[in-house]
Amino acid sequence: MAAGIAVADAEGLDAVSMRRLAAELGVGPMSLYRHLSGREELEHLLVRAVFRAHSLPEPGPPGWRAKLELVSRVQWRAFRGHPWLPELVSLTRPLLAPETMVHTEWTLRALDGLPLTSIEKTREALTLPALVHGLAISAAAEMRAERETGVAYDQWWDTLDGEMRALISSGRFPRLAAVHREGAQDLDGLLTHALARHLDGLAARLTRSAARP
Repeated sequence: MAAGIAVADAEGLDAVSMRRLAAELGVGPMSLYRHLSGREELEHLLVRAVFRAHSLPEPGPPGWRAKLELVSRVQWRAFRGHPWLPELVSLTRPLLAPETMVHTEWTLRALDGLPLTSIEKTREALTLPALVHGLAISAAAEMRAERETGVAYDQWWDTLDGEMRALISSGRFPRLAAVHREGAQDLDGLLTHALARHLDGLAARLTRSAARP
């Protein structure tokens, strides 16, 4: 799978095909079909390979919060290192892959013993990866746009500078006028912020539970 991952990382998922993989491996395309049924199985194996390379430690750091932050950051590294990966990961139709299921199991185990209902634990195990996945989709979309257009993020904004100045100077958006572009561009910073606020909320929920008689 290393050859397929290398192509996807360099050129995007659309560049990965049975024919291209065969060429990278120096074999005939039909020989691959003796091992793979087609593109769908190939993509499945790519996801499994990436998650296998981003394993989680056992037992992990002490404390539920440290564990939840760790699993989120491991997934973020996987998505950032392989921008095509978010396209193949679904919240509603997850792949039946042991390597991805381990992440969910690990997250649920981090919640063991907390005063949460089973539904709350399930939602927590889905909400955290959804948060990471959502930001990863934005990062992947930006990388794809830069690759396809040759226009970098700052260059794209520069093309809108005149229109943006006109809108801002209208006085209709005083708060947007004070927003720094860097705050939106720094996706790693956005992840840190989102994780902290989410985990703060969960900590407050646990504190309320502990205070109840």
